[in-house]
Amino acid sequence: MIETNDYKNSSKQMDLLDPLKESSVQSIPNKDSFSSRDVPEMLLILDTETTGLNPIEHKCLELGVVLFNVENRAILSQQSFLLPVETNEAERINRIPAEITRLEQPWKKGLEYFEHLLQCSDVVVAHNAAFDRQWFGNGLLPEISQPWLCTMEDISWPKDKALSSRPSVRDLALAYEVPVWNAHRALTDCSYIAEVFRRCDDLEALLLKGLEPRKLVRAEVSYDERHLAKAAGFRWNDPVRGAWTRRLSDSQILELDFSVVCIEIGEQNED
Repeated sequence: MIETNDYKNSSKQMDLLDPLKESSVQSIPNKDSFSSRDVPEMLLILDTETTGLNPIEHKCLELGVVLFNVENRAILSQQSFLLPVETNEAERINRIPAEITRLEQPWKKGLEYFEHLLQCSDVVVAHNAAFDRQWFGNGLLPEISQPWLCTMEDISWPKDKALSSRPSVRDLALAYEVPVWNAHRALTDCSYIAEVFRRCDDLEALLLKGLEPRKLVRAEVSYDERHLAKAAGFRWNDPVRGAWTRRLSDSQILELDFSVVCIEIGEQNED
């Protein structure tokens, strides 16, 4: 996964001059067909390493996954493999030389096994899922029909962990006393998240809350109050120019210290 601190944010931005409607009623679901009444049994935690930020111009060169059983807090399977690429513009970040990816190894079998793991999972989990999900159904990686859950955006971590509203994987691991090491590879971040889940007594509640439908909302804050929106994880100019916005569930909105309005921008594109 390429952290936003390593690269400039590549999200599509929309100008406030474009047609948009404000509403306090309509929610924009982001969890596909998953029912929030059911706790997922099997999670497929995944992470990608890529040659850049743009899935049209760049490629995924490594995939890491962990199959995790919620009830038993158990790792059932782990997988990581490289995919062949000609160049890697992000080598300084992931430290994977392109020539290494072209060494002979059974990456096609790796993809087949990944699809088997995908078939037995209820929810796909990623840290910064909006980035990872755009690489699937594009190039060598298959499409994913399961709902996605983002450990950076969707889960409201306990306040006693003193985490930011959009914590890094490293900060999340340290908050749960998971040892961290200096390795920027796909399976590393998957292992961190799995170990965090193993330590969560209230994991089922966190998952259900994280899977609630979300809507894009704009913070109603003045210039002098902008720190409130920033502290709550709202982003300036992303995806709407000239506004502090974030996708939140109804329960998350109730926890805010300021008012928000729902923004409807055509058909919401979650990628």
